[in-house]
Amino acid sequence: MTKGLPPYVTEFRDRHGKARLRFRRTGYPSKYISHPVGSDAFWQEYLALKEGKKLEAGGDRAAPGSFDDLIGQYYRSTIWHNIPKESTRRVYRGTYERFRAKYGSRPVATMTARNIAKLMEQMHETPTAGAILLKRLRQLFDYAIFLGMRKDNPAKAVKPPKSKGQGFHTWSEEDIEAFEERHPMGTKARLALSLLLYTAQRRSDVVTMGPQHVKNGRIRVKQMKTGAELFIPIHPTLAAAIAARPSGQLAYLVTEFGKPFSIAGFGNWFRARCDEAGLKHCSAHGLRKAASRRMAELGLSNQLIKSITGHVTDSEVARYTRGADQVILADQAMATMAAADLSNQQDRLAKLPRKTAENGG
Repeated sequence: MTKGLPPYVTEFRDRHGKARLRFRRTGYPSKYISHPVGSDAFWQEYLALKEGKKLEAGGDRAAPGSFDDLIGQYYRSTIWHNIPKESTRRVYRGTYERFRAKYGSRPVATMTARNIAKLMEQMHETPTAGAILLKRLRQLFDYAIFLGMRKDNPAKAVKPPKSKGQGFHTWSEEDIEAFEERHPMGTKARLALSLLLYTAQRRSDVVTMGPQHVKNGRIRVKQMKTGAELFIPIHPTLAAAIAARPSGQLAYLVTEFGKPFSIAGFGNWFRARCDEAGLKHCSAHGLRKAASRRMAELGLSNQLIKSITGHVTDSEVARYTRGADQVILADQAMATMAAADLSNQQDRLAKLPRKTAENGG
């Protein structure tokens, strides 16, 4: 029997008399370890089992220089582990694994920009997914250059597929009124609407908001997706909604059992509240877009809108304010031009000699 085995690993002989290693730990699935004790592959497999993770792609079974190899090394890199959120890594991993399922055995060096462009064309029915995959591939090929697997990044020469629509529906004022009529002030649903609409934050941030985050009339938000820290003034309507439904909890929104919502759980719960109001086309994220639309219709600059939403670029804001009412914006534009023309005319008249001005020129 092998001595000095790490914790949770035992050796036994199977029915054929062959020595086998087994990982057994309470609360974890029992697994056989297939690599020799002390080898790099053994320690990789052991640590993965100890941490409750699947063995990463690209281990000793991956062909050198293949996408299996590249993705496996990327998962073990400092770049990967420096991604701050486990939830973000989980989403990224899903994208890479779907790509790896088709192209894992392919040599990285043989992938061309034309190949990637064709892949984007195949995803024309799901343009958002295509754009996300392209972004991940650009990161992956950058790492391939670092490893010496490539000298260029073919993904950077490819444009993402064009989006057919505008993503989540932006709530209209009629949608908001319908929800408020079905869910009056004092209900949990109304508080949820107010938090989403008057902070312009994602559901992942709204579910964590609570009284402990409020100071000097502002609510502190550390965005889960970006890590950005925001201090958002509390809108009077939101203040009224909070006051109308004190929770006595660390989170404003809690389940029927008094526990904070999970992100997915809140999404499902709010979906049902929308359905009750006859708003099957509406979602929680659409309220973030509605808040952006409202600010755009008030004539606020992109810089001011970004100070609330936490967006970084003007192009991100543009996607969210695309639904701004054209009539309202056009009225504002024409009123501004008319005021400017009147001001210019008054300035010209003021510069004329008094007699000329009195005679009308």
